[in-house]
Amino acid sequence: MVEKFLPRERFDSYEDFKKNYRLNIPENFNFSYDIIDQWAAQDFDKPALVRVAEDLDQEEWLSFGQLMERSCQAANYFAAHGVKKGDFVLLILRQRLEAWICMLALHRIGAVVIPATFQLMPHDIEYRCNKAGIKMICCVDDRELLENIQRVRGQCPTLKYVAVVGDHIPEGCEDFRAQVAGFPKTFPRPTGEAATHNDDLMLGYFTSGTTGMPKLIVHTYTYPLGHITTAKYWHQVEEGKLHFVSADSGWAKFGWGKIYGQWICGAVIVAYDTEGRFDPHHMLEAIQRLRPTTFCAPPTVYRFLIKEDLSKYDLSSLKKCTIAGEPLNPEVFNKFKEATGLELCEGFGQSETTVIIANFPWFPVKPGSTGKFSPLYDLDIVDEEGNSCEDGIVGTIVVKNLDKGRPAGLLSGYWQDPEANSASFYNNMYSTGDTAWRDSDGYIWFVGRNDDVIKCSGYRIGPFEVESALMTHPSVLECAVTAAPDPVRGQVVKATVVLARGYVASDELKKELQNHVKKETAPYKYPRIVEFVEELPKTLSGKIKRKQIRLEDAKNG
Repeated sequence: MVEKFLPRERFDSYEDFKKNYRLNIPENFNFSYDIIDQWAAQDFDKPALVRVAEDLDQEEWLSFGQLMERSCQAANYFAAHGVKKGDFVLLILRQRLEAWICMLALHRIGAVVIPATFQLMPHDIEYRCNKAGIKMICCVDDRELLENIQRVRGQCPTLKYVAVVGDHIPEGCEDFRAQVAGFPKTFPRPTGEAATHNDDLMLGYFTSGTTGMPKLIVHTYTYPLGHITTAKYWHQVEEGKLHFVSADSGWAKFGWGKIYGQWICGAVIVAYDTEGRFDPHHMLEAIQRLRPTTFCAPPTVYRFLIKEDLSKYDLSSLKKCTIAGEPLNPEVFNKFKEATGLELCEGFGQSETTVIIANFPWFPVKPGSTGKFSPLYDLDIVDEEGNSCEDGIVGTIVVKNLDKGRPAGLLSGYWQDPEANSASFYNNMYSTGDTAWRDSDGYIWFVGRNDDVIKCSGYRIGPFEVESALMTHPSVLECAVTAAPDPVRGQVVKATVVLARGYVASDELKKELQNHVKKETAPYKYPRIVEFVEELPKTLSGKIKRKQIRLEDAKNG
């Protein structure tokens, strides 16, 4: 299937890949009709998706043909409830099979899918419904979530329906599964004004900035094609083989790793539906049982996996392991390779993009480096004036030359947010707001978000380097390095540390960690403050909430 969109699939070197990668974008591309239905036409029973939950013996499988039929039924259901092209629908479905079915159904109609986490509070739901004009919510039967929705439903004038997936359907809500089952299994591709076009909106994600309310990122119908580089050349998925990604359907990582590029390549996606609870032993058991070929997870997951005795598990099916969400500490890379023989290949991007930087297959991995630029985008590292930075100089990662056409995968913009658009799109560029530097071999070394960089006594200190130094100490399970307010220096480096099993917090250990960092990196970068905690604040997708740590320090300081 992927050959339809690439004049060339194979490349001799990274230089060849960077120079000659081309993406053919057909007119009026629609992922549901042009990928799912095409696979089903070739082989109705071709496996597409397997779901497992707490009980690994209970596997649910769907073929591309079943996906086609069930998403057509759901499309008929949504259409019968007045959902039409351009309408916004909020999905809060964890990793139920309906997460995929509903996304495909709404793509068929031309509605805009807004995936979200089940952890939303009432004010979060109200804000999202009114910002996007949400017409319908389709969600799991989580009691707290449903109570939160009902609490603000009256303050959301565009919200007409709440459809629930599960056994407990509150009054005033619809039983999604029961109703959808009664609709036809075909949904003709819309024509005329109802047809989708490449520049129509398809998908949106709410993302929090450093200040103000969450922004709504919106993508067009070409977005899935941008993920060919993600799936084929970074994840290196294989047709007919299982791809296991640790991500809930409410996060952009789901779009990165659990639907678009992977199904274009014909891979089988693993739905690992454990209600947001993470147990490294259970995940390793799932890998051993399902035998995926490719696996991707955030650093948090790998940090816990390497603390297990990996020799007890049969992980021999794994051929490629990737990591995203945050920079990879070399210590995690080295320990995982020692235990499994596999090198973790880091990738970087945003909810606003597909993969921007990655460790692609034509060059060796440098532990700690994010890899090299993707050929899909015209990328650079620039200073505050927009000039290209020389090797070794920290600057902001940008996508340049947007007048030559916006790449597939790059956001269309921030919905009804001119301030956010003007801050990110300027001088014919899109600014990621992330800082990095390039070495003489072209490898990119991530420093941090512009707002994560610590400015202490005239120095600019990236948190990742300090975290990597701390991670080489055996007492550190995981850590977050942030700026803490200081009356003399303005800011100082603070390390918030979760200790490994068998270690106890003490003043002596604080001093030991400080001295350890001084030996591992430039001494001025050592953490003047060390705080031991039971756990770090994280998003459901596993990213550390450094902003939350900074806000709490500012409030308490």
